[in-house]
Amino acid sequence: MPLYLDYNATTPVLPEVRKAMEPYWADDFGNPTSRHIYGQRAKEAVEYARKQVADVVDCKPSEVIFTSGATESNNLALLGLARHPSNAGKKHIISSPIEHKSVLEPLAHLRSQGYEIEYASMDRSGRVKANEIAAKVRPDTLVVSIMHVNNETGIIQPIEEICDRLADHTVYFHTDAAQGFAKHISPLKNQRIDLISVSGHKIHGPKGIGALIRRRRRIGSIPISPLMYGGGQERGIRPGTLSTPLIVGLGEACNICKNLYSDNDYTIYNNIVDMASKLSIKINGDKKYSLKNAINITIQGLNSEALITTTKNIFCISLGSACNTNNNLPSHVLLAMGLTSSEIHSSVRLSWSPHFTDKKCVSIIRDSIGHLNTITQ
Repeated sequence: MPLYLDYNATTPVLPEVRKAMEPYWADDFGNPTSRHIYGQRAKEAVEYARKQVADVVDCKPSEVIFTSGATESNNLALLGLARHPSNAGKKHIISSPIEHKSVLEPLAHLRSQGYEIEYASMDRSGRVKANEIAAKVRPDTLVVSIMHVNNETGIIQPIEEICDRLADHTVYFHTDAAQGFAKHISPLKNQRIDLISVSGHKIHGPKGIGALIRRRRRIGSIPISPLMYGGGQERGIRPGTLSTPLIVGLGEACNICKNLYSDNDYTIYNNIVDMASKLSIKINGDKKYSLKNAINITIQGLNSEALITTTKNIFCISLGSACNTNNNLPSHVLLAMGLTSSEIHSSVRLSWSPHFTDKKCVSIIRDSIGHLNTITQ
């Protein structure tokens, strides 16, 4: 099998996570809202997983709302805020041009409903400008939505700086933390962040499960209206029968990854940076802000689409977000960073796991990068 270097798209479920989930498919299969013993055992597992998710960012378990993934969480955060009666009259939203489509498309929908959407500018560093975001806040601003870590470049956004600059504002602050949750934890513990979107399959958990963390302010819970109705689960915010196995898997993945990534080995990243400095390879984004488990590179003369096809038996890499593979448009992230069309069509993303620490993996990745450069000569 080719070496898988597309961990920002999805990750394999860890053996420990599979083992934790197994009893809840057949033995402890009860509905968590049922009052008999089967339901109670399922409920206990769900509430334990809720605590595991909450522990990552030092929030209360009651502040964790389970969803199907970060896409639903992003929609619930943005559309849910806009729909709540208490937020009527607040028709201004601030975001960035490098957000995931699950943020950009809900924002486009809100624009069609009369909302004004402003996007903060950025440069080739790959980071939004925190001071510019704060300067855009107005009395009618509903929410600021800035991602935690960019999925295409691996660049960490200035979340803590934004929190500091919003300290005296009542505006809501949402972050899509799909790529950084349980990996780069400290910024997400900042209590100024009101809403955090989480995805299970980005942290070695199962697909189809995620969470929206909705922190309480002193005045109460963040006012969000549900997108669906029926059942009243998850405090009436997200109805539907809870999937106990998937929730257990998310909780166990959070518990493992918050330690796994804290000891991240930078050998692979440093090797790629070292090779880039010696070859005609440009790194997209300021490497000092990288999460160090992903990198986006440009090799002039490379046709990235052709490369992925011709090297599919060697390694698995991507052009960027997996959600954009059905269109031929250039990366909106790289466009926002100022890359030319030619540069974008010569760019690829590599992303990997902290498990890739042995010399064999490092050697394969070094050889892969050398191969990418060689075929353009």
